[in-house]
Amino acid sequence: MTGETSVPITRILASAVTVLCAIAISPVAARADNPIVQTVYTADPAPIVHNGRVYLYTGHDEDGSTYFTMREWRVYSSADMVNWTDHGSPMNLATFSWASADAWAGQVVSRNGRFYYYVPIKNRSTGRMAIGVGVSDSPTGPFRDAIGRPLVENGEIDPTVFIDDDGQAYLYWGNPNLWYVRLNADMTSFSGSATQIPLTTAGFGTRSGNASRPTLYEEGPWVYKRNGTYYNVFAAECCSEFIGYSTAPGPTGPWTYRGTVMPRQGSSFTNHAGVIDFNGNSYFFYHNGALPGGGGYTRSVAVERFAYNANGTIPTITMTTAGAPQVGTLDPYIRQEAETIAWSSGVETEAAGEGGMNVGFIENGDYIKVKGAAFGAGATSFTARVASATSGGRIELRLDGVSGTVVGTCTVPATGGWQTWTTVTCPVSAATGTHDLYLRFTGGSGNLFNVNWWQFAGGGGGNLLTNGDAESGTTGWGVFGSGTLSSETGTVHGGSRSLGISGRTASWNGPSQNVTSQLTNGRSYTTSVWARAQSGTPSAKVTLALTANGTTGYVQLTPAATLSTGGWTQLTGTASVSWSGTLTGATLYVETAAGTDALLVDDASMR
Repeated sequence: MTGETSVPITRILASAVTVLCAIAISPVAARADNPIVQTVYTADPAPIVHNGRVYLYTGHDEDGSTYFTMREWRVYSSADMVNWTDHGSPMNLATFSWASADAWAGQVVSRNGRFYYYVPIKNRSTGRMAIGVGVSDSPTGPFRDAIGRPLVENGEIDPTVFIDDDGQAYLYWGNPNLWYVRLNADMTSFSGSATQIPLTTAGFGTRSGNASRPTLYEEGPWVYKRNGTYYNVFAAECCSEFIGYSTAPGPTGPWTYRGTVMPRQGSSFTNHAGVIDFNGNSYFFYHNGALPGGGGYTRSVAVERFAYNANGTIPTITMTTAGAPQVGTLDPYIRQEAETIAWSSGVETEAAGEGGMNVGFIENGDYIKVKGAAFGAGATSFTARVASATSGGRIELRLDGVSGTVVGTCTVPATGGWQTWTTVTCPVSAATGTHDLYLRFTGGSGNLFNVNWWQFAGGGGGNLLTNGDAESGTTGWGVFGSGTLSSETGTVHGGSRSLGISGRTASWNGPSQNVTSQLTNGRSYTTSVWARAQSGTPSAKVTLALTANGTTGYVQLTPAATLSTGGWTQLTGTASVSWSGTLTGATLYVETAAGTDALLVDDASMR
């Protein structure tokens, strides 16, 4: 907490006598996971999939807006589609020295290890809307202005970018028209000139009663390819808008209108779509005005899972408060950022002095819900990183509801400042199996404390690895093959340290732990290791070497994933471990498919 005055949008509900929303959302509804961000108003979702996570880029409607008052963009990520981590603002109007206003609907695309953020902003010198492009080495930013000027400018908005199978990238944008250019491989320049796509009624449907705009196309195109067919999903026929779509045999057409994806609903007169596939399922992102105080200028992003029809058409999708089902579970035994949230009431997020983000503006009765926490055989303790400039308070750990069973209570002391951090631990009992976890905050009046991260420990659900969070340096770790271990403080996934390895002479060399005594024959184990390249872009995985009766076999514990130097990648998977005879050695290690690049690992677990 940095001292600014702010009223969380979920706090507004507590003081409101009546809240009028087309979709009713109660902040204490255990099953309500839409909209997926409750700490600020978000709009214009733009999801991408990168290294096993969904990164969701949004606009930010300012509280109390009576127009599209937007000054920054935000980014969130999730590995399970329900618990979303707030990474703050990766880019804002100040990123572009030539921009004056309107941080409106943009989209991110990844290419060659970099991330390009295309956004519509007002050019100060011309007063017209133009398309700028930011670039970053990390999906969470920060982004910088890639070229120091508009990429294209014709007064129109809402860019979407698509890279075809042949490597050709296309930038589409437009309201009231629809345009495209062919981007060069550098993603920051283009060949030829802007081409206007004919808006025919065959291609984009028929709008009645508006001779100047005869088709349904309004704005917000989202272009992608699936099974050889090109899709253009767009906001249709303002106002209020619905979501329609067209298909084509090629990236530039000819387009054929296919119908409605999402009818007019919700309490926002605009809508904006983003479509991805993730972990074998398809997801449709949109926005509405469902949060307290929400409306056409104070919108919130939501998501639904859907399945294409057998002929490739998109079914009609309806807004829900339940949202998408969870993919897998959340591991409470590895460090979780406090700003990883499925649902919250009363809290906000802010930049933390220790790096990253923290949850703040916590008052008595506020809470955070984390969905699907897998406690296994049972947790015995809970640890949190906290700070308080007042007298602190308590964190109640409840299962399956804000009034659910209390399994532990941690006392938060006064620390002398909102960014003066300390770590508190308290005992936990009866936390077994998989449950929704509620962190309910209690105490006196006013702001109580901040929370940076939390983690459970203990029992049969505990981590089989020693010093998996690397906070104790290299303790418990060795090297499989050759290489030099180091304790790193400059780049971490969680906490204050990570584990580095350099000097590898073969791809199978890597940081390792002996887990012989911890394994049970025939049992399945879930492994999670956060890894990052110090050089290159190697493909890494976690492997188990099992030696029994003089024979060594190898079990791949996680699928391989490409590491980058710009961010952390989770190597995670579940595998059955078995052997014949007497087990004499079992070594878990992180290796690469090729090369000897130096690596970092952090927050490693095997359960």
